[in-house]
Amino acid sequence: MKIVDARVIVTSPGRNFVTLKLVTDDGLTGVGDATLNGRELAVAAYLTEHVVPALIGRDASRIEDTWQYLYKGAYWRRGPVTMTAIAAVDTALWDIKGKAAGMPVYQLLGGRSREGVTVYGHANAETTDGVLAEVARYVDLGYKAVRVQAGVPGLATTYGVSGDKMFYEPADAAIPSEAVWSTERYLTHTPAVFARVRDEFGPQLRLLHDVHHRLTPIEAGRLGKSLEPYALTWMEDPTPAELQESLRLIRRHTTTPIAIGEIFSSIWDCQQLIAEQLIDYIRATVVHAGGITHLRRIFDLAALHQVRSGSHGATDLSPVCMSAALHLDISIPNFGLQEYMRHTAETDAVFPHDYHFADGYLHPSEEPGLGVDIDEELAAQFPYRPAALPVNRLEDGTLHSW
Repeated sequence: MKIVDARVIVTSPGRNFVTLKLVTDDGLTGVGDATLNGRELAVAAYLTEHVVPALIGRDASRIEDTWQYLYKGAYWRRGPVTMTAIAAVDTALWDIKGKAAGMPVYQLLGGRSREGVTVYGHANAETTDGVLAEVARYVDLGYKAVRVQAGVPGLATTYGVSGDKMFYEPADAAIPSEAVWSTERYLTHTPAVFARVRDEFGPQLRLLHDVHHRLTPIEAGRLGKSLEPYALTWMEDPTPAELQESLRLIRRHTTTPIAIGEIFSSIWDCQQLIAEQLIDYIRATVVHAGGITHLRRIFDLAALHQVRSGSHGATDLSPVCMSAALHLDISIPNFGLQEYMRHTAETDAVFPHDYHFADGYLHPSEEPGLGVDIDEELAAQFPYRPAALPVNRLEDGTLHSW
C-alpha cells in the first residue's frame, strides 16, 4: 500500500484551511488537517517543498515509522509549523488505515470508552444580560457545558466576544488589528458576570472561562480565587505557559481547575505541567500537536497523573481535525471535554462529514476511516485570503496579549 500522490489544498470557505490528501496505489485516500491560524501558508509550503516529496513511494501502513521519520529526519524538531505538517500526514495515514481495515479509526484505537463526546459551546456578549441570553441558547440546544466570555466595561473590544455568535472567527485582518486591554477592569468585572450566570442557571451546568494568557501568575491566582464560589469546570490559559513553573504559583492561591495547551506542539511543552499536576486539563489538539499518534502519547501521560483531555476545537480547526479529535476522544480513558465551535455552512459543504451533535454530545462517524473528506472542486471556489489574529495593548500602549 504505497503512497502515490499527495496534494496540499488551501481553501477559505469562511476562513482559511490547509488540507493534505494522500492517495495510495490501491485507490485509498486519506485527509489530514494542516491549518495553523494566521500562518497557513507557512505549513502549506513546508508540506509542498519538504514533506510531500519524501512521502511518495512510502508504505502508507507504517504510521509510527513515518511519524518518527518526519520528526527526527528534519533535524530541526518541534515547533508549530513542523508539528502541524506532521499532524496532517499522521491524520491522513490513520484515515487510510481505517479504510483499509474497514473500521472507524476509534476502533483501531481500542474502541469506545464512552457513548458520546461531551462538548461545550461559546456564550459571549458585550453585556452580562447578553451573556445570559447566549448561555440560555446553548442550554436550549442541549449543551451540558458552556464557555462564558463577556465584554469588559470601558473597553471598546474584548477578544472572545463577537457579533456573530455561532460562527465566531477571531482572525479579522491581513495585518493584526490592535485593541486596548485593562487587567484591572477585567479582574473586577468577570466574577460579577459568573455570579449572575450561576444564579440564573443553577449548580449543574458546567461553566468555563478563557483568560487568553492575559494575566501574570499572581493575577491569575487572584482571579481563580474570586471565581471559586461559582465552581468553574476550568479557567483556561490563565497565564502564558512558556514558563511552566509559573503554574505552581497559581496553584498555591486557588482551587479553580486550570486548562492549558491549545498552542502546545509536543509532549515536551506540557511534560512538567502534567507530571507535577500543575494543570487539570490538557488542551492540545490533533492538528497542532503532531497528529493522532502524538496526541495519544500526551493523553497517555496525562492519564498517569489524573489530568484529563480538553482539546481545542475552535473554527481554526477544520472538520477533518474535529473528526479526528472525536475518534480519539471517544476512545481514551481520561477524556474531559471537547471544545465545539460550529463551522459555517460553506465550510461544512467543502468538508462533508458524518460526525453529528445530539443531546449535548458529539458522535464520531461509524464509516471506515475518519468519516470526513474534502470536496476539491468546491474548495477551489474559495481562494486563500490573508487573515491574522488581533493583539492587545495595555492602556499605556504596552504590547500585551490577545
